[in-house]
Amino acid sequence: MDLGPIAALHPTLDSPRRLLVLQLEHGKANEMGSEQLDALAALCTLLEADPSVSCLCTTSRRVSSKGKPIFIAGANVTERVGWDDDRVKAHVLRQRELMRRLRRLPLFHVVLSHGVTLGWGAEYVLTADYALATPTASFGLPETGLGILPGARGTAELALLVGPAQALRLGCTGETIDAAEAHRIGLVQELVSDVDAGLARVQALADHLCKRSPTAVAAFKQALLDGLGQPEAVRLDLERRAYEHTVDTGEAAIGRASFAAIRDGQVPAWGPRR
Repeated sequence: MDLGPIAALHPTLDSPRRLLVLQLEHGKANEMGSEQLDALAALCTLLEADPSVSCLCTTSRRVSSKGKPIFIAGANVTERVGWDDDRVKAHVLRQRELMRRLRRLPLFHVVLSHGVTLGWGAEYVLTADYALATPTASFGLPETGLGILPGARGTAELALLVGPAQALRLGCTGETIDAAEAHRIGLVQELVSDVDAGLARVQALADHLCKRSPTAVAAFKQALLDGLGQPEAVRLDLERRAYEHTVDTGEAAIGRASFAAIRDGQVPAWGPRR
């Protein structure tokens, strides 16, 4: 796997588990600007085309000069000084489209937040299929205090995860919450003691994933996400098409033929992700 285009984001591949760990360490406080958007777009292109990765974990061990852990402190607003309104709108549209692309990657994406997770960082959590947080994590959406709003899908997606009341609380007031509160309202799904414990949990999830059909995992994720908010008839049709895809690609036949071996803990020779 050629990680050249995204080397600045410090990815490492754990081949036995097909786990790619993306460790953020850039800029002053892991803020996200144009350069990082380029790198993340390159990462998406790689992961969409390369079926060897079944799990992506985004995390950071970054610590500020004052000793404060940082996940993503927000967008790089300083780079926008001198931009006209049209350029700002186009930049945020690009962010929004990239976040959607990250959310729709055909693999399992885990975010492990350790430290300050503000604005764009909190929105990045929404791209995860599963989110973990350490006790140092804090979350907030300060955008309305800057005369804007969470524009990288935060306004569109947050209520689906935490409900409209909590989303309005966070987005309107800009209140910062700690990891325990983020877990209580459902912004993150698990609390872990530190980054190492979080990565161990991610590796356990990756171990489970590497035993499963990549095609079936991708089909399940796509059907589930496409069905959110849709009428029952639409959700059932999406399920039908996803199931039939696993049959048509031969994965269901592999599973049937290998049932006894799977029951004994063996992993069959699944086909490539399709």
